[in-house]
Amino acid sequence: MAPVVKLAGVNEELQKILEANMDQVPARMRAREAFKGIQLRIDHILFKIPSDGVKMKESYEVNTRGLKIFSKSWLPATSHPKAMVYYCHGYGDTCTFFCEGIARKLVSSGYGVFAMDYPGFGLSEGLHCYIPSFDMLVDDVIEQYSKIKESPEFCTIPSFLFGQSLGGAVALKMHLKQPNEWDGAVLVAPMCKIADNMVPPWLLKQILIGVANFLPTIKLVPQKDLAEAAFRDVKYRELTAYNIIAYKDKPRLRTAVEMLKTTQEIEHRLEDVSLPLLILHGEADIVTDPSVSKALYEKARSSDKKLNLYKDACHSLLEGEPDEMIIQVFNDIISWLDEHCIKNTSQ
Repeated sequence: MAPVVKLAGVNEELQKILEANMDQVPARMRAREAFKGIQLRIDHILFKIPSDGVKMKESYEVNTRGLKIFSKSWLPATSHPKAMVYYCHGYGDTCTFFCEGIARKLVSSGYGVFAMDYPGFGLSEGLHCYIPSFDMLVDDVIEQYSKIKESPEFCTIPSFLFGQSLGGAVALKMHLKQPNEWDGAVLVAPMCKIADNMVPPWLLKQILIGVANFLPTIKLVPQKDLAEAAFRDVKYRELTAYNIIAYKDKPRLRTAVEMLKTTQEIEHRLEDVSLPLLILHGEADIVTDPSVSKALYEKARSSDKKLNLYKDACHSLLEGEPDEMIIQVFNDIISWLDEHCIKNTSQ
């Protein structure tokens, strides 16, 4: 198991909840319920965004594969959203932590946000951070988001995908499966290719791929400290410990193989990407490769595309950078969304 961090100000009873095995969703649900008040009080710019004027709703729904899926929506309380943003979270993550602040920021600019935890992630049913098939995961997200997108309340307003890291790969795969369904995508450090220094050496990789056929759920893949690699701001890096239902152990074998296969597929299909794109990447990112974001920008068939590269910035542009960089990235995203809402309403 991943080492458990002792959180400041947490009593013995809460620490026991934190130390429980979170492979299955009941333990993750208990942990989230016990810690959600503490999480919202941490000293991070995302958690200082006011919730006034935000209408929030959390739901559980059984999907067609029989899995209970957790989702959450954030809407302007007193007006209709000018567009809906469908959020795809990153590896090991959940839509109940940093996503909360990202969603509030977007709502304060007039947008509605819908997010879900993928099967096996966060508060959704399934073995923690196990991806038996990336295609199946993408189909689960399409199923969930299509119901919202096609509902009478939202079917007449623009729909944008918003993917961070692994969520960028999810968003791109959604678009490739549904080429005409989305009005644009915001991709923050998208996982089009895992950086070479995060991938095991070639021989070890081949051995692990072979073993994955027999032991798909085992946690064997060597991995560097993701928070250290992704967060430039040391103070914010330490706060990742409060994301208590995020997966922090070694990747499961099948999960790692599926992510590698997916990035290879996306790398070979960059020319098929045709929707309006905003790609944002830190030049110092050592988790996902910024050179492939450049290749996506150059090769995508879309005539409406923009690439923003941020000097010295690392992987977690909206969570792990100094405040001034986080504010700049948010401003760039909201400006792009505003511009594309105007384009959609004028067509």
